[in-house]
Amino acid sequence: MPIDALRTEIDRIDEQIIDLIAKRQQLAARMAHIKMAEGLPVHDAERTHDVLEHAFNYAVEKSINPVSVQKVFALLIEMSEEKQRECQGDGNLP
Repeated sequence: MPIDALRTEIDRIDEQIIDLIAKRQQLAARMAHIKMAEGLPVHDAERTHDVLEHAFNYAVEKSINPVSVQKVFALLIEMSEEKQRECQGDGNLP
């Protein structure tokens, strides 16, 4: 496969990743509504631990660098918590 074709495929995958991140952010906004209604804090240390542990273990299964994958998921969690705070602060709940 020529390099341009590989780059096109990578670009397509990158867009799919961004689409999935956007979907994750939409779910975070919905989560904000539930957490606010139930009086729960945005940050859930136990859930964060579980997500990061699962990401690490799944990355190991897929033979990719688990530490790097964990860093990506830490950022995704940070983005989700930021989205939840935004939704709770501006009243713009789905």
